[in-house]
Amino acid sequence: MKRTAIVVGALAALAAAGASSAAHAAGFVNGGFENGTASGWTQGGGYRGPYFNNQLTPALFTPGDGGVRSSVISAGYVDPRVGAALGSTVYSGNYGFRVEDTTTGGYASVIQQRVNNYTDANIFFAWKSVLLGAHGPNDAATMIITLSDLTSGAEIIRREYNAANGGGGVDSRFSQSGSNFYTANWQIEQLAIDASLVGHDFLLSVLAADCEPTAHWGYVYLDGFGAAPPPIGGVPEPSSWAMMIAGFGLVGGAMRRRANQPTRVTA
Repeated sequence: MKRTAIVVGALAALAAAGASSAAHAAGFVNGGFENGTASGWTQGGGYRGPYFNNQLTPALFTPGDGGVRSSVISAGYVDPRVGAALGSTVYSGNYGFRVEDTTTGGYASVIQQRVNNYTDANIFFAWKSVLLGAHGPNDAATMIITLSDLTSGAEIIRREYNAANGGGGVDSRFSQSGSNFYTANWQIEQLAIDASLVGHDFLLSVLAADCEPTAHWGYVYLDGFGAAPPPIGGVPEPSSWAMMIAGFGLVGGAMRRRANQPTRVTA
């Protein structure tokens, strides 16, 4: 009976720790798009034709021209340009977001979210991209993702890629299918909030743009913006695994100590 009590007590402690972790991670308005909308986000978009890649900034397209070219997408949505080779278009849960449409036209779209007085231990987000190759590095389809510290004015994370001829604007994150450069794997970004960043305001901004001559598409899938990496298929995040392993180690140790105790013989 005592051994059973030890196991039950340890599992209860693990459950409590998991609940505490989940509560700690609930720091965003709608980082995962799980209500099926982009509430909590600022969107924009417009014609990028007059601007070369070295001129592209989110400010050019916010609030935008009112055109709707980005969209919340559902799990199971298949990318229309790369198809099954791209894999999943929603990182976790039932919904994700596609920044810019999947057609040509010379447009750009932006989505942003700001979080103030941030005190969680990390900021995570996940992205994929499809860029149709053509032109030079300053007028090809492009994507720009930034995570900025608004309190200090520093740009902490920047991912900028373009689909210039020859593939010089992408890196090993990207594969190629025909003329499309694409990320088959979700790219998971993490910012650890150390003592120098606690309480700061942060802004995540994602910009995706067709080529400047207008005939080649560029778009980005975004999901998982939050204080903890969202699980895929119910797999616990690394911190949860660590708690579970530690907990079961305690249980195993208690059982071994119990088993190694000398047996008392009573008359």
